[in-house]
Amino acid sequence: MKTALITGMTGQDGSYLAELLLTKGYHVVGAVRNIQNAKELLTTALMQSVELVEWNMMDQCRMTEVLAEYRSTEIYNLAAYSSGAGMFNDAVDIGEVNGLAVARILDAIRAVNTNIRFCQASSSEMFGNALESPQSEATQFRPRTPYGAAKLYAHSMIQIYRQHYGLYGCSAILFNHESPRRGLGFVTRKITHAVAMIKLGLVNELCLGNLDACRDWGFAGDSVHAMWLMLQHSHADDYVVATGETHSVRELCEIAFGHFNLDYRDYVREDSASYRPIESVQLVGNSKKVKNQLGWIPEVGFHEMISMMVDADLRKLIEQNRAKG
Repeated sequence: MKTALITGMTGQDGSYLAELLLTKGYHVVGAVRNIQNAKELLTTALMQSVELVEWNMMDQCRMTEVLAEYRSTEIYNLAAYSSGAGMFNDAVDIGEVNGLAVARILDAIRAVNTNIRFCQASSSEMFGNALESPQSEATQFRPRTPYGAAKLYAHSMIQIYRQHYGLYGCSAILFNHESPRRGLGFVTRKITHAVAMIKLGLVNELCLGNLDACRDWGFAGDSVHAMWLMLQHSHADDYVVATGETHSVRELCEIAFGHFNLDYRDYVREDSASYRPIESVQLVGNSKKVKNQLGWIPEVGFHEMISMMVDADLRKLIEQNRAKG
């Protein structure tokens, strides 16, 4: 039986990845900062199927102990310090967790077992002010946030450890990926949650930034499947994981509100204070490499994903209201 260790288990990516690995017969270990908090965030089904272990991203000795004890065959590092609106918050901590911690994990792997396969959740934020569109593995990185810069440091260290020490390390350069499990701080979930609230008569408007801002939005479950495929390949490499399509916030609103036959223009207000700088070149991924080399195919389309998120938010709100009596 293969043993996979996942950091960031309580996030959307971690939960989808854990479910995928369980279907493939893995022993799944969730490396978490606080086991009790993790138990409160994980579903009952996952709690009954995975093992949790305390893990400190700042403590390399503890990392080495955990790897030696659990004899992991694969490690997926999904833990990260803030993204979305928080990319500029606390640059030092972002650098520690998103950048330096990855070097610590790589060094722990080198100390314990160089056969362990490692996959890092990298980010399209590394491209920043890109010079070309779409972006591929060959596109120059030009991060413009502490988040993107820290992710680039981690990405570079993986390449160095792969080349110098022969470690099996991969970077999954993930473009935006969403799901019903996405946090409310992200615009996709902010919209789908508000639509459900409006449907139930709990609120009557939604304030957003630039409705014409576009993103390459995929489904989180598809993204983690690509990460798993990377660690099954004969050799380690880096891959862009994206849909290759862009959709605007306006289109997202049209789909989300339209799911309940509502017109978004009756409820959405543009708020200039929420505007983020617009990229001079559109961020959209070229994922030909992961498709051609690993056979990865996204299964959930944009419209289906947004509809799924709206339905999930509606169910959750109804359940919460029932619980309140």
